Amino acid sequence: MLDAILAIPGMMLILGALAVPLLPPMVRNYYMLALIGFSGWSVWQIETGVHMTASLAGIEMILVRAEAITKPFALVFHIAAALNVIYAMHEDVKITATAGLAYAGAAIAALFAGDFLTLFVYWELTAFTSVFLVLAGNTSRSLGAAMRYLLMQVASGVILLAGAVLLWRSGAGFAITALDATTPAGFCVLLAFGIKAAFPFLNGWLQDAYPEASVTGTVVLSAFTTKLSIYMLALCFAGLTPLIWVGAVMTLFPVFFAVIENDLRRVLAFSLNNQLGFMVVGIGVGTELALNGTVAHAFAHIIYKSLLFMSMGAVLYRTGTAKASELGGLWKQMPLTAIFCIIGAVSISSFPLFSGFVTKSLTIGAAAKEGYFLVWLALIFASAGVLEHSGIKIPYFAFFGHDRKFKVKEAPLNMLIAMGIAAALCVLIGIFPQPLYTLLPYEVKYDVWETGHVLGELQLLLFAVLAFVFLIVRGLYPPEIDSTVLNTDWLLRRALPRVAKGIAMPVLALWFSGVALAQKGLMAALRLSEETSRASGLVSGIASTGAAAGIFLAVFALMLVTRLFT
Repeated sequence: MLDAILAIPGMMLILGALAVPLLPPMVRNYYMLALIGFSGWSVWQIETGVHMTASLAGIEMILVRAEAITKPFALVFHIAAALNVIYAMHEDVKITATAGLAYAGAAIAALFAGDFLTLFVYWELTAFTSVFLVLAGNTSRSLGAAMRYLLMQVASGVILLAGAVLLWRSGAGFAITALDATTPAGFCVLLAFGIKAAFPFLNGWLQDAYPEASVTGTVVLSAFTTKLSIYMLALCFAGLTPLIWVGAVMTLFPVFFAVIENDLRRVLAFSLNNQLGFMVVGIGVGTELALNGTVAHAFAHIIYKSLLFMSMGAVLYRTGTAKASELGGLWKQMPLTAIFCIIGAVSISSFPLFSGFVTKSLTIGAAAKEGYFLVWLALIFASAGVLEHSGIKIPYFAFFGHDRKFKVKEAPLNMLIAMGIAAALCVLIGIFPQPLYTLLPYEVKYDVWETGHVLGELQLLLFAVLAFVFLIVRGLYPPEIDSTVLNTDWLLRRALPRVAKGIAMPVLALWFSGVALAQKGLMAALRLSEETSRASGLVSGIASTGAAAGIFLAVFALMLVTRLFT
C-alpha cells in the first residue's frame, strides 16, 4: 500500500515533509535534496499514458497520468524545488522548509492528476501549504496578505470543484480533457484556472502576497502555483481564441504598474504576471509552435524568475529593504549577486544567447505566423516593457544608481550557489536550446537563430535601453516614491472590507433584534406559568448569558472579517 502511494509523483515530497521538523538543520537540508533527487529520477521514468487508477464510490480516479507536456513541467518543478532548498540553507525555519517541500510535492502531484477530483485535492493542498510561506514574512502586512491570498486560492478550488461536479452531471465524467468554455462546467474550470494564472482583474492576490512573503518564501511561491495553472490551461483549453486576447492584456497592463512601483520584489511580481501573459497567448493560439513556446517559456521562466527573486531576496536579507528609493550602489559590496541578477535580467529580456530568447521567441513567432498582427505588436511592446522594468530597473536601482553607502556583506554562500546554478542554466539553455527542445511536446520547426529575427530583437533591445537612458538623463523617468501601487488587489484591500462592513452591520442589528424579541417572548411565556415562574430567574440568566455570548461571537466575527481584509 505504501509503495503504491509513494509511486504517485510528488507524494514522496508531501509525506517526506512530515519528517522535516524533526531533523537538525544540516541533516534536514540534505534529506530534502535527497528526496527531491529521488523523486525527480522516479518521475523521469514515467512515460506518456495512464499509470495508476483507483475507485471511490464507483467513481474512477486517475491518480497518475502523463501527457506530452507533463515531463518538462515536472522536471523544472524538481529543479526549482532543489534550488529553493539550497537557497534557504542558511536559515533554520522549520515551517517554511516543511511547507515549501510539501507545496512542491503537491504541485508535482497535480501535474499527473488525470481527473478533476484528484486535481482538486492537490489544487487545495498547494493553497494550504503555500500560505505558510506568506505568513513567514512575520509582519502585520504579511498576515493580511496571507489571508487574502488564501481566500483567492480556496475560492479557485471551490470553483474548480463546482465545475467538476457540473461536468459529471452532464455525463462527461471527471476526466481531465479538452473542455468547451461556453458550457457552465467549462466556464467554471476556466475561471478556477484563471484565478491561479492571475488573469486580468483576478491577479491582485499575486502582487499582494508574493512581496510580503519571507526572503526564501517568495522564491518558492514564484515557481509553482501560476505555472501549474498554465499547465492545466494548456491541457483543457488549447486553441481557445479568447485566451489570445486575455494573454495580450496580461502582457501589457503590468508594464505600467511595474515602472512606477517602488518595491523591487513587487516589480518582479508584476513582471511575473506579464510573462504569464505570453504563455496564455501561446495556449490561445493553440498550434504546435505556440504550445511548444508556452511549455519552453514556462520552463525557462521558472528558472530566471527564481534567479531574479533570489537576487532581490539576497538584497533584502543583507540590507533589510527591497525598495528602489532606499537602494543603490550595492555592486561594490555584493558583486556576485549583482552579476547573477544581471544574468536573470538579460534572460527575462530575451537577449540572444540567454534562455528567454530561445523560448519566448516561439510564442511571438507563432502569433505572427497565424496572422495575429495586433497581438504580435502587443507582445513586441510588452517585450520592450520587460526590458525597462525587469531588465534594467531591477539591477540599476538595486546595484547601481544612487550610492547609498551600504556596509554589507555579500550574500551567504548557499544563496550564491543557488543563484549560480540558476544563472548557469539561463546561459546554457540560451546557447544550447536543443536539449530543452527535445522535451517539448512537438518537434520544433522554428529557427530562432534566423538572422532577421536576431537583428530585430537586438534593435528592439537597443532602442529600449536608449529610451531608459534618455528618461533617466532627462529626469523624466518616474521617481521612486515610497508607496504601494495598488491594482486589482484594491478590491480585496479596500472595496471588499467596505462591502463586508456595510452588509455585516445591518445583519448584526437584525440578529440582535431577533435575539431580543426571542428573549422577551421566552420570558413572557415563562410568566404565564406559576410553576416555571419560580425558575424564571435561572432561565432568564441562561437566556441573557446566551444572548451575551451570541453578541460576543458576532462582534468577534466582525472583527475577524475586518482584520482579514485590512
